[in-house]
Amino acid sequence: MNTKEIRISDYNYPLPDERIAKFPLPQRDHSKLLLYRHGEVSEDVFYHLPDYLPKGALMVFNNTRVIQARIHFRKTTGALIEVFLLEPAAPADYELMFQTNGSCMWFCLIGNAKKWKEGTLARSFSVKGKPITLTVSRPTTESATETTELAHVSAVPKDSQLVSFSWDNPDVSFADILDVAGELPIPPYLNRETQESDKITYQTVYSKVKGSVAAPTAGLHFTTDVLSALDAKGIDREELTLHVGAGTFRPVKSEQIADHPMHTEYVSIRRQTIEKLISHDAHAIAVGTTSVRTLESLYFMGCRLAKNPNAKESELHIEQWEPYETKPQLSPVEALQNILDWLDRNNKTTLHSSTQIIIAPGYEYKIVKGLVTNFHQPQSTLLLLVSAFVKGDWRTIYDYALSHEFRFLSYGDSSLLLP
Repeated sequence: MNTKEIRISDYNYPLPDERIAKFPLPQRDHSKLLLYRHGEVSEDVFYHLPDYLPKGALMVFNNTRVIQARIHFRKTTGALIEVFLLEPAAPADYELMFQTNGSCMWFCLIGNAKKWKEGTLARSFSVKGKPITLTVSRPTTESATETTELAHVSAVPKDSQLVSFSWDNPDVSFADILDVAGELPIPPYLNRETQESDKITYQTVYSKVKGSVAAPTAGLHFTTDVLSALDAKGIDREELTLHVGAGTFRPVKSEQIADHPMHTEYVSIRRQTIEKLISHDAHAIAVGTTSVRTLESLYFMGCRLAKNPNAKESELHIEQWEPYETKPQLSPVEALQNILDWLDRNNKTTLHSSTQIIIAPGYEYKIVKGLVTNFHQPQSTLLLLVSAFVKGDWRTIYDYALSHEFRFLSYGDSSLLLP
């Protein structure tokens, strides 16, 4: 069957609300761990994970950090407007954005947009003991067009809008403002308000690089103790960055996945991570689906460079269906070597690119040989990714999890898949 003809209704299963974990366990690494090895299913607790990994394996983690992306404003009429940050527009670079002083622009989703057609909204608070007023407005069409040319237009959801932020204290960065005025965006299916505890529990212990609007949740189970146990067993660890976008929660509404537009997400991978992958024969155990999407996209970036060794970074973006339209001519090691050579030619230590890849049954994995992941929503692209990894045997895994009291979704339990 052609991958594009897959019907999303074939990836449905009953998920009672009581099986969705509304809060994490008090101790992260005490979650249950489902083990899927060579088609057999068993279970253990997460802190025993290192016992099931081959010595000398390479694990790859996504070190993105969730930002407090929700900001609320109240109009003089009393209407509450929510501005949800999606992608930085000016500056378009994440790192520069959080250091910005005075003003910036983002592509945002607007909650209660009907009540805010025009004009500015303002909110006053104090940052580091100093009073500050944050103002938001919709830029004019001309300035919006100019800014959009700078930004990663392909990444921006059609229902997003450009929003201009300004504040009256040049000593305060946008990161400082979010820390005070922003709210952590927990997943909508938790059906509850964000709590102070989420600021800690909805970040991985190794999160570093700000930019995600959702956590790479497979990593939420790891503690410093588990990481130390991996090191003690001689398991190599590397990190990459994929900033998780709001599109990760976007349901598949089309009958066939051919009609589902995948969201774009930004990735950055250091030279030393590429080198480590090559030294491990391009084999890795991915922590989370975001790490999977990044690692598998690297292969196709390397194929792009085989055709055009002088490609610009922006030309390495991986399109949604590219893996199914590219006849792989290279080994994974050759593809990774192309990226390494490109970094050397361009005097770069890090590759910054983006991916829109959809991984679904019919996809042949190139780099990822093992996967640590949570249990995903019915009829989601993440479930398609898992099904592709276990060669269609996802129901075996999910039936076991449902019948053995596993907790589902972001704050739920985990699995180790070694097909």
